[in-house]
Amino acid sequence: MRITRPLPRLGAFLLGAALAFGPGSPGRAQTPAPEPAAPDGASAASATSPVDAPAVRPWYEEIAVNAFVSASYSYNLNRPASGTNQLRVFDFDDDSIKLDVAELVIQHAAVRPGDVGFRVDAEAGASIPRITAARGLFRDPETGKAGDFDLQQAFVTWIAPVGKGLRLDAGKMVTIIGYEVIEGYDGWNDNATRSILFGFAEPATHTGLKATYALSDAVTGTFLLVNGWDNVKDDNSSKTVALGLTLAPAPGLTLTANYMTGPERADTNGDPRHLLDVIAQWKPTASTTVGLNVDWGTENGAVAPGETATWWGAAGYLRLGLTSALALSLRGEYFDDADGARTGVVQRLKEVTLTPEVKLTDHLVFRADLRIDFSDRAVFEDADGALTKKEQPTLLLNALYAF
Repeated sequence: MRITRPLPRLGAFLLGAALAFGPGSPGRAQTPAPEPAAPDGASAASATSPVDAPAVRPWYEEIAVNAFVSASYSYNLNRPASGTNQLRVFDFDDDSIKLDVAELVIQHAAVRPGDVGFRVDAEAGASIPRITAARGLFRDPETGKAGDFDLQQAFVTWIAPVGKGLRLDAGKMVTIIGYEVIEGYDGWNDNATRSILFGFAEPATHTGLKATYALSDAVTGTFLLVNGWDNVKDDNSSKTVALGLTLAPAPGLTLTANYMTGPERADTNGDPRHLLDVIAQWKPTASTTVGLNVDWGTENGAVAPGETATWWGAAGYLRLGLTSALALSLRGEYFDDADGARTGVVQRLKEVTLTPEVKLTDHLVFRADLRIDFSDRAVFEDADGALTKKEQPTLLLNALYAF
């Protein structure tokens, strides 16, 4: 998609351990070590006797530590006087070299029924934490400002011994919504910049409870009971719920539908926000990925009391692996903010992004985004600081490292 996709829309999560779709860094197959030879005079049976079974590993050897670093440079051909790219998610600074994020992940995986685990994603940087920090934790609920640090995820996991294993996650976690993900060591997107849908139609994180269950090898269901969109402390006394269903009807094809509803404005238990999120990903070959993400949302009273605001959008994705080290990705997108509830302006937005990619190793990747945003309203800033432009062409260079 939660980020090629799969990656993990933290990154990448295919509903199960966290519903994602995204291009993750490929793993390496390992050749099993040969069986140790039996000592002289001993039979093969005695060499593999249960009494010689290895001792249980110490707890600290069960802890995994991973990291992710991303840096970028963005150049806006409109030369905005404020030095800010309009309607962008993480690449909001023009003509600036930035450490987008440095992430450290500590986790103990829960794999089998009865297992208990945890995961903590701590991150610092000038881009991602400022946007994804949740209200009530590292984002001031009054001013809305966030700093350069965030706990993007912090949750515990228990796989209840129910059927094949019911996975329960409790704490703060990335959303199940969307094709793209917040990038991390376990997955990143095909394009270096984030889509309009990612920034304006969808949430980023939730705090609460998530339950995931594999109904079969081809069907996985997910349920969320959370405080809301992008908050740690609930700002009203009602909760937000979500249901997700992922199907794998054929090899290389994955279909997901998510529905989320609940009141999201402070001190308001009525006026729910509804979001329907549909994702499709098809891999016709090992080097080709085709994706589609459609979002449709409404919210009562979001713009005017007693009126319902509506927005919807669609994004299409194509990734072509040219060689083992080179790839080319294309994204096209349309977003209709019919009432201005999501962007603050009644407008129709479009964007197209071309991303060449060079993978030097399984851990080190360089990307370049050639992107143009379009609006039917003059919402983009010019060199004099006025909003006179209906187009915004940008170039972004990105380097990322993960282990």
